[in-house]
Amino acid sequence: MKSNLSKSDELRLAIRQTIRSIPRGKVATYGQVAEAAGYPRYHRQVAQVLNRHGEMLPWHRVLGAGGQLKTAAASRLEQRMLLEMEGVRFRGARVDMKQHQNDFSKPSARSRAPRRRT
Repeated sequence: MKSNLSKSDELRLAIRQTIRSIPRGKVATYGQVAEAAGYPRYHRQVAQVLNRHGEMLPWHRVLGAGGQLKTAAASRLEQRMLLEMEGVRFRGARVDMKQHQNDFSKPSARSRAPRRRT
């Protein structure tokens, strides 16, 4: 069955789904999200999706390379607080990626949970 979505819509949808799959207490870089969504080297589009749809996504779980918080100064404090509330630890100004980096090759708890019947 052929999709009615344009390529750019498919890209944005894949990125949003990938961001939603990052569980509490885990993080991923813009580049990791792009690659997991099937669009390696599209890290800038990840940032664009977050700018447009961030309020509907766990935006705080997406970081710059090496665990850097790349949001604007006012949002950076909020991002750090949200991550710390989820148990994410920092080494200075960066997230401890060895401990908190999401492994997209493992199914998330959300995808394994049984669906509710309605």
